Amino acid sequence: MANVVVGVTGGIAAYKSASLIRLLSEAGHNVQVVATKNATRFIGQTTLEALSHNKVEIVDPDLFTDVEGVKHVALAQGADAIVVAPATASFLAKVSAGIADDLLTTTVLTASCPVVVAPAMHTEMWLNSATVANIATLSSRGIIIVEPATGRLTGQDTGVGRLAEPEDIFNSVIAQLGNQVLAGIKVLVTTGGTREKIDPARYVGNFSSGKQGIAFARAAKEMGASVSVIAANVGESLLQGFDFVNVVSTSDLERELNKALGTFDLLVMAAAVADYRPSQVSTDKIKRSETGETLELSMVANNDILAAITSTSISRGDEAVIVGFAAETGNDLEALARKKLEIKGCQFIVANSIGTGEVFDSEQNSVLLASSEGVQNFSGSKYEVARSVLEAISSKVVRKPRGDIK
Repeated sequence: MANVVVGVTGGIAAYKSASLIRLLSEAGHNVQVVATKNATRFIGQTTLEALSHNKVEIVDPDLFTDVEGVKHVALAQGADAIVVAPATASFLAKVSAGIADDLLTTTVLTASCPVVVAPAMHTEMWLNSATVANIATLSSRGIIIVEPATGRLTGQDTGVGRLAEPEDIFNSVIAQLGNQVLAGIKVLVTTGGTREKIDPARYVGNFSSGKQGIAFARAAKEMGASVSVIAANVGESLLQGFDFVNVVSTSDLERELNKALGTFDLLVMAAAVADYRPSQVSTDKIKRSETGETLELSMVANNDILAAITSTSISRGDEAVIVGFAAETGNDLEALARKKLEIKGCQFIVANSIGTGEVFDSEQNSVLLASSEGVQNFSGSKYEVARSVLEAISSKVVRKPRGDIK
């Protein structure tokens, strides 16, 4: 039995939520309904409670009316899935913008479980560029969108915007609950980009935003894994909902990885690691007035962390699956990925082309997954790419008793 939070917002299609709640309840799941006040104008609270067998939480703009606990956190932490049906254009806009001003929006934004959203609105609202952009944003963040159907709308109008059938929404929720292929697996994700200090004001770094690594962390968590993150210079807003350790330099990252040896079943090395560091770090800010028009830096190579951690893990007999990453600029991405796979010794390499620079800080990505068994190509949002890669390698990951990830 799973714990499913059903959010109901204020649209004419709110009455259909009764069928969805009944389907989930009859399937043996514990259903907790969170309804907006406007939703209760279309479907009664008594009906929702009778079908869910639980007290309905009515959205109140004042989150502090109940001092017994922080409801939105408790609801999100206890949920195995959240579904919002119907979802109005207003709700989509709020969540897309990160606005958390009531119990339902805060619950969704706090969630680390799968979130399914079924929009319903008039055709013109659904096709409006703002709604289209909001849907794209939510999809890129891993929220599952059950698109509206075409049919009779309010009044005499017909068109796209009609709430999908409850059975279709139910099937989408069940698919998310059933896709726990990493249940019990301990996953460690590195993300972001390391920085090597030049002087107190400057560093050598790279353009990594950390978004692809965070997408892997979120996808792994939604697939049932226990996830920890080592983040190199990543904004903390991206890290919400994860156990994480912050690092700055390549040596910092190496130190934390060595601490974690033996604690993970799957290591996703998505961090962009600086290959070189200045041979000397100035204790004072280097001044242009003293160096002139040119500044020469002597650089030394950092340790090859991926190769080292793979070798150590193998020698320890950890049997962990290690996924390396390769950002390449050459023409033959497959050949480059295969070469990197051989050099690093890990089981998988995720390679992408960065020649145009467009992938950095983008919501989209195209990658090649290379292993001894061949190559696969995946494209889409960074979340979709992460999910596809994890699904492709999940059969190779073996759960073993290990210590906790610190």
